[in-house]
This record gives sequence, C-alpha cells and structure tokens, in this order.
Amino acid sequence: MNLKKNPELIPLVEWWEKDGKQTVVWLLVAAIAVGGWYGWKNHRVAMKAAAADAVVNAYTTEEIEEAVSQFSGTEAAGALKLRLAKSYFDSSRYEEALAQYESLAGKAPDGFADVPAVGKAQCLEALKKFDEALAAFDAFAQANPKSYLALTAQLGAARCLAEAGKKDEALKRLAALKDANKDDDVATARVDATEALVSRYTPSAALATKIVD
Repeated sequence: MNLKKNPELIPLVEWWEKDGKQTVVWLLVAAIAVGGWYGWKNHRVAMKAAAADAVVNAYTTEEIEEAVSQFSGTEAAGALKLRLAKSYFDSSRYEEALAQYESLAGKAPDGFADVPAVGKAQCLEALKKFDEALAAFDAFAQANPKSYLALTAQLGAARCLAEAGKKDEALKRLAALKDANKDDDVATARVDATEALVSRYTPSAALATKIVD
C-alpha cells in the first residue's frame, strides 16, 4: 500500500502496528468467552429440563439411580433422591433407603422438608431397630406437631412400642390419638387401622409399615 498516495491511512497503519493486533486478540477472546457463556447457559437449561423429566418418568430403581447420578448438581437432585429412597424401601433395601434419607437431612426440596426424618424412622423400624425408630418418631412428632406427617410419626411410634414388647403402652397411645383426632374422619380411620394391627400383633408377625410419599 502506497501511504504517500493515501496519507489519511497513516494513523490507521500506525495504530495497527502499535495496538491493533493486540486489540483483535482481545476481541477474539471476548467472543469466545461470550460464546462459551451462552453455551453453558443453554446446557444448564437443557439439563434442568432433562432432570425434571427424569423426576416424572424414571420408574425402575435402576432408572432412578442413573438419574440421581446424572443430575446430582441440578435443582431436581433432592426430589430424585427422595424417589430413590422410596424405591429402595419398597424393594426392602432398607439400609440403602436409610442412607438416602440421612443424606437429605436439611437438604430436602421445598415442600418435603419433613420427609427425610420420618423416612429415616421408618427405615429404622423396618430394620427392627425399634428403640432407635421410636426415638426418631417421637422426636419428630414433638418438634413438628403441625406437620402433615405428625400423625404418621405418632402411629409409627405406637407400632415400635408394640414391636418392642410394649403393646399395652402402644394401645394407650393410640387411644389418646383417637380422642385427639375424633373430629377428623381420615385421621380416625388411620388410627383405627393401626390399632387393629397392634391388637393382633405377636412377636412372630411384623407390623406393616408404609413409607411416606
């Protein structure tokens, strides 16, 4: 290029030789960074959607295990772990269910904060650790009297008393629960069902437990 014929280009050439190349490099770096940020953002959106789909559509224990592993860092991780804990419990894998509930203490998703504590107590009961389960059920019921799982814990405590050889004490508790819930037909029916189980209970026949949903 003949700068003598194009003197107006001299400042541009001087700028290019001094700062231009470096500026272009920085612009390229910025472009790569912005592209990376948008790529990361789109990846997060896709992961979130896939995790939400897994919460609803993972059915078998193996599918839920895979989803827990794949989406451990997403907002759906807690819900998936709750589903995995229930799946383990329903498959009589009580130790594994217990481990999941313990890992969720204080970390459960919104609306499910009470589930890990009650789930843990039910696992302990299923493992025939009746004294530990009784203590866990009682601790939860006393600390959370307004919880929607309070009655579940109270009924669990009554079962544990019977299973620990204290059937009379269990029946007394159930009678008190029936009186306290006499105006609630659903609660009364639940107490009646547990009372029937406890009344028929013998050490050779385990009481039925139902994991919290």
